[in-house]
This record gives sequence, C-alpha cells and structure tokens, in this order.
Amino acid sequence: MAAALPPPGAATIVATTPYDIAAFLRPQQAAALPGIGPAAARALGRLGITTVGDIADTPLATLQRILGVAAGRQAHDRALGVDDRPIVPTAAPRSLGLSHRFDHDELDPDQHHRAILGLTEHIGAALRGEHQVAQGLTLTVTYADRSHTTRTRSLAEPTAHTPTLAAMARDLLTVLGLQRARVRSLSLRAERLQPAETAVHQLTLDAADDRARDLEAALDRARSRYRSGIVGSAAAYRPAS
Repeated sequence: MAAALPPPGAATIVATTPYDIAAFLRPQQAAALPGIGPAAARALGRLGITTVGDIADTPLATLQRILGVAAGRQAHDRALGVDDRPIVPTAAPRSLGLSHRFDHDELDPDQHHRAILGLTEHIGAALRGEHQVAQGLTLTVTYADRSHTTRTRSLAEPTAHTPTLAAMARDLLTVLGLQRARVRSLSLRAERLQPAETAVHQLTLDAADDRARDLEAALDRARSRYRSGIVGSAAAYRPAS
C-alpha cells in the first residue's frame, strides 16, 4: 500500500510502531486494502465503511456478515496491520497502482482527463520497465465528501502499451460522468499482471500503431537515460497559469 502512493522514483516509509502503522493505514480508502475488491468496497460503502480505519473499528462479526467468514477475518486483520503472508522479494506483483491528488477539489473534466493520462503514462512505463503486461484496469475516484466510486474493466489483450491503457482509462472515466463532481483524487491500478513474454499481441497492418510503439520505445530509452517525467504527452501536463 505504501509503494502505491508516491510517484515513480519516490518512496513512502512507514515506521514500525503500532501508532505509525495505524496513522498510515486508517485514512486510506477501504478499496486500497489488499483483498478488498470493487464489489467488497461497494458492500462496505453502503454501510458507511469507507476507510481502512472504519474497517478496523467495525466488529469482526459485522465484517463477516458483509464479506463472509474468511474474507471478513482477513479484512479485519489487515486493517489492524496484521498480515501473515510471507514476503517473497523476487515475486512479481499482481497489480500496479498510482494515485493523483488534486491541489483542490477539482470540477474541471479536462483536469480529470489530464490526470488520468499522466497516470497511464507512468503505469505503462513502469510495466514496460519490469517487462510486465496488464490484463485489466481499475479506476477509483474519490470525491470531496470522501465517498468514492470504483470501476474495473478487462483489456482486450494483455498490454503495457500506454495509448491502449489511456483509451480504456478515459472510457472508465467518461462512463462515470463527472461533469459536476468535485474530485479530490484519482487512482488507477493495472490488474492481473503477467510477464510480457507470455502475452500475445495481435498483429495489425496499421502503420500508425507501429510508429506509436516505436515512439514509445524511444521515450522509454530517454526516461531510463535521464529521469522519469523528462518526456511525455503534452496533454498530461497542466498549462502554467
């Protein structure tokens, strides 16, 4: 969860005291807790359980009635910072997520789309750097009142190609119809990752697609040589005021 918060190249460090662990976990959205998928988050949200702190404060029996016996126990333990799964340093991650928090509650749909494009560029570059591809995307929108909406969709084929990821992310955002919504933050997660060498890409006769992939490879080389964020889509950057 800590690794999903900062931009690429940065880190979030959580101290190991019970107070510091609780201070990090409790404000996080319920959907950020491992094991809480979109359906579980919706079920919890209907009862006003929207944060990890809410999960920690909910009686275990109540969580088990909502999520089931095993899932309720798992959610309760993890909300308290208890996770007995072994750490395997070389294991490939199953998902990769990033978040964008606006400086103020944002009403402008153009800014929402610009933020989503920036997130897909970072996620696409990170996937390609790790030789991974994603099979789906999950978009979580957090509003000014701390409520949130989550949408998940599977990709037509596993990919790390930024334009494909961006197109789906924009579709997820458009479906939500946020023209009048005050958005506090947007989170995007690439789901069900797998090694790139195991994925199959449907070849096309589209020269534009070939050029886009060649350009993407060139941009990746520039990022690795210089730094993340040195190049990217102009649409992902907010014009100076």
